[in-house]
Amino acid sequence: MEICFNLYILKVLIGIISKNRAAILPRAIQSALEQSINEKFISIFDDHSTDDTKKLKERFPQVEWYFSETDKGYVYGRNKLMRETTAEYYCSLDDDSWFIKKDSLSIACNYLDEHRDVAAIAFDILSSDRPDIEKIIEPVETNLFVGCGHVLRLSAVREVGYYIPFPGFYAGEERDLCIRLIDKGYKIVKFPGVHVWHDKSMVSRNLKLQCMSNACNDLSYAYVRFPLGIMLISLPYKAVLQIKHGVKSHLLWPAVKGVFLFVFSLFALRLKRNAVSRTAFKKFRSLH
Repeated sequence: MEICFNLYILKVLIGIISKNRAAILPRAIQSALEQSINEKFISIFDDHSTDDTKKLKERFPQVEWYFSETDKGYVYGRNKLMRETTAEYYCSLDDDSWFIKKDSLSIACNYLDEHRDVAAIAFDILSSDRPDIEKIIEPVETNLFVGCGHVLRLSAVREVGYYIPFPGFYAGEERDLCIRLIDKGYKIVKFPGVHVWHDKSMVSRNLKLQCMSNACNDLSYAYVRFPLGIMLISLPYKAVLQIKHGVKSHLLWPAVKGVFLFVFSLFALRLKRNAVSRTAFKKFRSLH
């Protein structure tokens, strides 16, 4: 793995995890470079791409590049970038996403500077099925950010132990991090009108594997984080919902495999309960 560490103090690290997206990654990088905030740095973690991603290093020499020699997954990549930076904040941007305006990151970081009880800023995500740009209005407390565009206070993330990997490679990690931050007394805030565009590219996506992973991680999250009584009721209900979703999406077998992967993980002792408080759980459920 080729690594170059950023060892000086900076305000925000913009991290992009990418795999086989050489054709669309440059737009994400360019939008990050164009952000008006001065104290920024950009790191790309390439998760063992087999396309021409490595050639982009010559095009963007001002960016820090990590090239993994094996498949590690985006949770590993995010944790690595967050652990190895001196930045105060970490901005996550997907490789098929980009900022709409140049001051978005500056607005988010200024808000975090002024509100020490806020651990995460959720950008307003636009896409082809939600394309309308809104005016900036007052930020609102929420319970979740979307992976393709958010900013984290790294001191809070360190306090709760970064992202915790679940058995499936995909889905649930943002929700799990948010409920743990809320359990520690932090707030998650959404900025309506401060936008990131998500292209939702299908390049290098495997819908069957994603469905299986989503089913497994949804059940794993409930088992690990829910208070005991709520967990015992929620698990069978969630399993039925995942199967129904598989039927509706014509992905029944991947959904069933996801449920079995969760059961296997239980018996293999790969999941350990560390439930949040009932107060945190109720707050999480009460927010949108």
